[in-house]
Amino acid sequence: MYKVLIVDDEPLAADLVQEYLEAFPDFQVQERCLDGFSAMKAIQQERPDLIFLDVQMPKLTGFELLELLDNPPPIIFT
Repeated sequence: MYKVLIVDDEPLAADLVQEYLEAFPDFQVQERCLDGFSAMKAIQQERPDLIFLDVQMPKLTGFELLELLDNPPPIIFT
C-alpha cells in the first residue's frame, strides 16, 4: 500500500486526482491539503510515499514547498 498526499488549492482538481487514484487500490489517499503550509505539516506527520502537488497555490507555491523539504518523496506536479 502506498500512502498518497494530494495538495491542491482547487477542490475540484483534488477531487479529480482522487477519482483517478480510485482505479488503483494500492494507492491510499492519506490526506488532502489546500495549501503549502498544511501540506508541510501533513508531510512531516504522514510521511507519504507519493505527493500529487499543485504548482500554483497562494502564499506558498508547489515549488517553494519542495524547496523546504529535506528528503521529499516522489512528486507528481498537477
